[in-house]
Amino acid sequence: MTTITAHWRKQLRNTSRPAYLLLADLIADDIKTGRLGVRDRLPTLRDLATELELNYTTVARGYAEARKRGLIDSRAGTGTFIRSGSPSLRLRGGSGAEMTMNMPPEPDDEHLMARLHDSASRAFAQIDFHDLLRYQDFGGTAHDRAAGMHWLRRFVPDAGIDRILVCPGIHGVLTALFSQLARPGELVCVESLTYPGVKAIAAQLGVQLHALQMDDDGPIADAFEHACKTLKPKALYCNPTLLNPTAATVSRARREALADVALRYAVPIIEDDAYGMLPRQTPASLATLAPGLTYYVSGFSKCFGAGLRSAYVCSPTVVQSQRLAGAMRATTVMASPITNALTTLWVEDGTAEEMLQAVRAESVARQALAVRYLGDSGLQAHPEGFHAWLPLTPGWSPVEFASYLRTQNVGVVASAAFSTDGDPPDAVRICLGGPMSREQCDQALRLIADTLAHPMHPHATLRDGNHGA
Repeated sequence: MTTITAHWRKQLRNTSRPAYLLLADLIADDIKTGRLGVRDRLPTLRDLATELELNYTTVARGYAEARKRGLIDSRAGTGTFIRSGSPSLRLRGGSGAEMTMNMPPEPDDEHLMARLHDSASRAFAQIDFHDLLRYQDFGGTAHDRAAGMHWLRRFVPDAGIDRILVCPGIHGVLTALFSQLARPGELVCVESLTYPGVKAIAAQLGVQLHALQMDDDGPIADAFEHACKTLKPKALYCNPTLLNPTAATVSRARREALADVALRYAVPIIEDDAYGMLPRQTPASLATLAPGLTYYVSGFSKCFGAGLRSAYVCSPTVVQSQRLAGAMRATTVMASPITNALTTLWVEDGTAEEMLQAVRAESVARQALAVRYLGDSGLQAHPEGFHAWLPLTPGWSPVEFASYLRTQNVGVVASAAFSTDGDPPDAVRICLGGPMSREQCDQALRLIADTLAHPMHPHATLRDGNHGA
């Protein structure tokens, strides 16, 4: 039995909804989250019926429903495959509260928007565009890297300009690091709940992910040490501040313990600190605790806007920075000089810091709304972050909860998208940012709370034996 079919069986066991409809929903959800990709082959009807403990007719109806939705293709003699160009599940009418993509809120601040326009206009009026339209050495100009050093100094105080690269987004950095540190079939340790992009990167590169179980302080150090002894991992990937999805932050003591294990077994650390700029106070970075092993990665997609595809990575040594530059050059050629010029300008003139403060302030206001509506439901969040982790009541499974909210024009992400151990908890991630207004956020949170409080509708999973209309 595969991890995916094991997850399907778990969901099907705890539902009163027709199994064939839920099976199609599960396929759609796994396509949306990347657990299933184009041309992935699905089990035969007979094999899937056995694995899911369903009758053959039910599975056949589930596949038929998935075909009707344009999710799969079946061909006699070749099998059933995920369809090329399978449609994502859009909010009805193309609008609504899109709370799936983890984007920072867009501050409603005319002064700040005017500052962005004015500073960019002044900069481009003075820039020699021929310089920006030529090839450049990978990693940015010395001017760009100096701005990166300034931006990172609060987390990596000894960051040197010769160890910093300016890159086209955090995701590209992570892809290059995984490809550089681990060969196909080799293993990288990750949190048992982690950024879905890392799962996609590992699948693309053929790298195996080993899930480290977590407690309230973060990934368990003893589990990491056991993996180091028995599995010889090539790296530890960690999202230590405001973990996507749970919004948890690894404690100082746990960071020290993880760094100690990494140092004793010489395991490189990839510290993805995409959300590290949001809280006013955070524990010491892993890069300061294990400086000779840690690649510290930060960027602007979570503290400025997802469209500012600019990131900084500080490598442990100059030589490792040069090697990483080579790996990134092979896949991305270079970061856009035009984007670099804007980013450097906004770091130097204080615009980036002002935007960070505005994003933080708006996040605080939205988190207060989330606490008002969902605080009594076990909501996990940081007051200065913009995503939250919502454990579900016994009346729901994550897939059904997300599917039902989608029919109400609210999008959230089921826990399976983040799971690396094949056993996701009953929870969903909610993003409070993106293009929706604070008023839209309020309405969506109110609807989510109402759905939790009154799960008596056709899609609800009723585990107490009662049945509602």
